[in-house]
Amino acid sequence: MKNKCLFLVIVTLLVLVSNSSRAQTSSWVAPEHSNSLKNPFLGNEKATADGKKIFNQMCVLCHGEEGKGNGEAGLTLETKPANFLALKVVNETDGAIFWKITNGKSPMATYEELLTEDQRWKLVNYIRVLGSKK
Repeated sequence: MKNKCLFLVIVTLLVLVSNSSRAQTSSWVAPEHSNSLKNPFLGNEKATADGKKIFNQMCVLCHGEEGKGNGEAGLTLETKPANFLALKVVNETDGAIFWKITNGKSPMATYEELLTEDQRWKLVNYIRVLGSKK
């Protein structure tokens, strides 16, 4: 429990520090090549359940429990976190979402070194579940 709390504090600080360096624009578009990335866990319920666990550990502070971009830490940011229920996100390819998780853009941290490739794809699966709960 102590390690989890410390980890959440570190992630929150990373987000807040990155927010002060530059603001995210409202139209964050992944590069065209990301659309060709294929989700290796598409339709895999276990991977989606794993994605939910990762989301609750890494993303809920900013994106909120339902993925609406209204998490406690996210409310303090000048540029608000993505609402995963918004059509803008729902209409993105899995590859584009994966690319954004991997690369980040201030105030969102990059997760390329914090999460494995498999973990990032599992997050994509869970974000898709959130986006279908309109």
